[in-house]
Amino acid sequence: MQYVDEFRDPKYARLIIERINQTLEAIPESRKPLQVMEVCGGHTHTIFKFGIDQLLPDSIEFVHGPGCPVCVLPKSRLDECIAIAENPQVIFCTFGDAIRAPGSSGSLQDARARGADVRIVYSPLDALALAQQNPDREVVFFGLGFETTMPSTAMTLKQAKLNKIDNFSLFCQHITITPTLQCLLEPGDLRLDGFLMPGHVSMIIGSEPYQFIANQYGKPSVITGFEPLDILQALLMLVEQIAEQRCEVENQYKRIVQPQGNQQALIAMQEVFEAQQRSEWRGLGDIENSGIQLNKEYQAFDAEVKFCPEKSTAKDPAECRCGEVLTGRCKPTDCSIFATSCRPDNAIGALMVSSEGACAAYYQYRREEHQ
Repeated sequence: MQYVDEFRDPKYARLIIERINQTLEAIPESRKPLQVMEVCGGHTHTIFKFGIDQLLPDSIEFVHGPGCPVCVLPKSRLDECIAIAENPQVIFCTFGDAIRAPGSSGSLQDARARGADVRIVYSPLDALALAQQNPDREVVFFGLGFETTMPSTAMTLKQAKLNKIDNFSLFCQHITITPTLQCLLEPGDLRLDGFLMPGHVSMIIGSEPYQFIANQYGKPSVITGFEPLDILQALLMLVEQIAEQRCEVENQYKRIVQPQGNQQALIAMQEVFEAQQRSEWRGLGDIENSGIQLNKEYQAFDAEVKFCPEKSTAKDPAECRCGEVLTGRCKPTDCSIFATSCRPDNAIGALMVSSEGACAAYYQYRREEHQ
């Protein structure tokens, strides 16, 4: 396949769905509906945009996972970002996804409206260029994301160190996927029959780090891409594992993901970052070894060391159920403020403003069904 239309061909979609239905017949009714967690928010939006959930039988139910970095960003960390951004000497750079995520006193967008110099960039190299163009200002890049975005941040910091650009720093909110999945599975109170694993993260780390899901917890998983046929094929592979009582990590996204991952990217990450002992996640609390921080060689580029923002303990309001949505314990439409007081233009939770957020997906594609 060379073109995107080939990954959206209705003829092949119907054939795959027919095979899914046939395979489901071999699974006992007592196990249905199968609870399938799509870990990545990008998969959630594909499922809703193309109506995949409506094409499939009721014996498959999607559970939305914590694979959106903006969604799992705790309000306390946003407060610390805003505190740095409001320093008059700072140019604060962020990806567009995070600019409207709500903190205690509004978002980074609100801080910009109050006079803070907050700018949207498309890569950390854009922020580094701003530092070179503005030597009398401090430029802070908001390093946000799973392993997908960590290599570009690492390479940018290596360049900043090489070129001795000392007015550039990083607010590090990079996080890792595998401790999160372990945290979800460990309590044993969440019924999950299988996982659709994230494609972009897996492009960096490979398929091997997920092996513990099969070995320790007896759950099948399939790494998948983001087009409709990708997800349908991955679902077929997952249902076949369940029907055959197999438990493996399979890779549907072989055109992108290799078992060992991207070695050059992994080496760059290891040169710059190290695991943080504990990191706070929205809905999941503190997770050991899930956060990332700069190692000793790069601590001079740590914005938190440089600016010492006051630590925040802010939490989401009680009526916001983002944490439960992220951990698969409820749907966005189960939340009393969904599409009422919490909307994209007045977001109370981060899941409503992120382009990968489950609440945003429901609001964009399914809200009329629940009004």
